[in-house]
Amino acid sequence: MSKSKVVVIGGGTGIPVILKSLRQENIDLSAIVTVADDGGSSGRLRSAINIAPPGDLRNVLIAMSDMPKFYADILQYRFDASDGELSGHPLGNLIIAAIGEMQGSTYQAVQTLARFFHVRGNVYPSSDVALTLHAVFKDGHEVEGESKIADYEGLIHHVYLTETNTGQRPRASKKVVQTIMEADTIVLGPGSLFTSILPNIVIPEIGEALLKTKARIVYVCNIMTQRGETEHFSDADHVRVIHEHLGTRVIDTVLVNSAEVPEEYMNSNKFDEYLVQVVHDFKALREEEVNVISNDFLELINGGAFHNGDAIASEIMGISTRCERKKE
Repeated sequence: MSKSKVVVIGGGTGIPVILKSLRQENIDLSAIVTVADDGGSSGRLRSAINIAPPGDLRNVLIAMSDMPKFYADILQYRFDASDGELSGHPLGNLIIAAIGEMQGSTYQAVQTLARFFHVRGNVYPSSDVALTLHAVFKDGHEVEGESKIADYEGLIHHVYLTETNTGQRPRASKKVVQTIMEADTIVLGPGSLFTSILPNIVIPEIGEALLKTKARIVYVCNIMTQRGETEHFSDADHVRVIHEHLGTRVIDTVLVNSAEVPEEYMNSNKFDEYLVQVVHDFKALREEEVNVISNDFLELINGGAFHNGDAIASEIMGISTRCERKKE
């Protein structure tokens, strides 16, 4: 029997958590990763040598690799603040940048490194060039650049993308649309709604593919609200925003965490982007016409509240087993 095809779409630190668990399953696994990051090392590299930002791709490659931890630690090594031009750069980012420049394509660089790292599955940048994220707020103000969005005090109405160098409409990289169309299950998130998930699906070709695919679409809702993005959001608000950006309801199932995060636990100094726990609005979720799976998906680590990758992967495997692709 052919393996179930599972595609995870997102970026940031969210999706590596579940990809690390999903790669242990007997599935055909693919990840589609945002290239709109313009902060930190990724931002500096994309400005210096005109490449798609490598940071999120690096984390996904490592999460889906069977390399020993020592090798992963080498790739994740971040140069010291005293190291001049190298300060703050993870070694893995420099390697991706170098191969991307050598081969003339971030897509090709990722495929080369996927073989080199023994990645189990496929990793695709959502676009082969750097993209600029634009956020339009409800008061009409517009902010350009993913790293600057959280600095503006206001509610985001919608986001869109342009190619950084040309200002043109973004295009999906090779195999991304095909992968979505052939999937049995598509997982959105977990991750920052406006800066990790939406920067993939508002690429027109990807959005259109999500409307057309026969795959089951699962959204892994965030556990905590995020400063400058989803303040005061319920789980239903997250789903509503995705549907509004795509113009119709596409999500079939939502995974929501039912475990409570202790108020005294959160380390606000270390994780200052998190605010409070996302509240549940099951009535509004029903109005979005989604199935809801509520369970303990919480893992408390070093003062932060994260998803338990194994628990999420178990639910995704259950959905993949129970559900066939949507009928014509």
